[in-house]
Amino acid sequence: MITRRELLQNYAVAGSAMALLPRLLQAQSGNEIIRRAIPGTGEALPMIGLGSSATFSSLARNEDAAALREVLRALIDNGGTVFDTAPGYGGGTAEQVAGELVNELGVAEEIFWATKVNVVSRRSGNPNADPAAARAQIERSFDIIRKPAIDLIQVHSLGDVPTQLGILKELKEQGRIRYLGVTWTGSERFADLAEVMRSEPLDFIGLDYAIDNRAAADMLLPLAQDLGIATLIYAPFGRNRLWGRVRGQALPDWAAEIDASSWAQFFLKYIAAHPAVTVITPSTSKPANMIDNLGGAIGRLPDAEMLQRMAAHVDALPSA
Repeated sequence: MITRRELLQNYAVAGSAMALLPRLLQAQSGNEIIRRAIPGTGEALPMIGLGSSATFSSLARNEDAAALREVLRALIDNGGTVFDTAPGYGGGTAEQVAGELVNELGVAEEIFWATKVNVVSRRSGNPNADPAAARAQIERSFDIIRKPAIDLIQVHSLGDVPTQLGILKELKEQGRIRYLGVTWTGSERFADLAEVMRSEPLDFIGLDYAIDNRAAADMLLPLAQDLGIATLIYAPFGRNRLWGRVRGQALPDWAAEIDASSWAQFFLKYIAAHPAVTVITPSTSKPANMIDNLGGAIGRLPDAEMLQRMAAHVDALPSA
């Protein structure tokens, strides 16, 4: 089985990302990337996208545009479209650098561009957003991506939802954004997120869900399914937590039953099997990892029995 480490070693030997990456995907499976429909419109999106927090943000902050260009090319050239970002990622550089790169590559119209708005500072103790500041932040996102309509803008971290979601509703009515939503990571405000889901006309929510972080499956994912709200899944690897847990651990042979050839695909397929999951957005700064991640939406997905087996296997591993 191909491991993530072996993919990286192969990529380094090959020297040219674009010469190698399509071959890796083809070798992994001849099947197409699984797509899920946005409930409100039926628009289908590839289930694996690219997030710009974590390592992507780190490279953007260091202005290593060459590496990030290859990651974005790997996403687009191999069937992915969804790119998730935010004005604050990478100290404000991730969205800026990614916008410059997709326009340089000429793929802005191919990208499903998902960004966020939040001008509420938790440190200030003031829970209210300045509408003018929120609008200015949104306009900067338009300047960065240079698309007439941004695909998705979400209120980040439930920041003053009445004010900021109200602005997004206006923009959607004007045709300047196609979809709107809200995000939250962590379980402490799940009840607040559920209330917004029930009371507002949301197209999307963004939340964290992983094989060892299954709380969202108890209420929020079923609620999203009932209400017809699409989902973006964040932190599918528990940020770095899961990599610590599987360090030195061999992928079980039975992972082949769901066409998983790496731990990344094992973790992603667990998430993708939930019917309420629309797109998963792992972050990476390496093209080979991008290819590996795309394999999480290719081939067979686990059934209920396999999901239990997978979760039990990870639960039995030592904590990171």
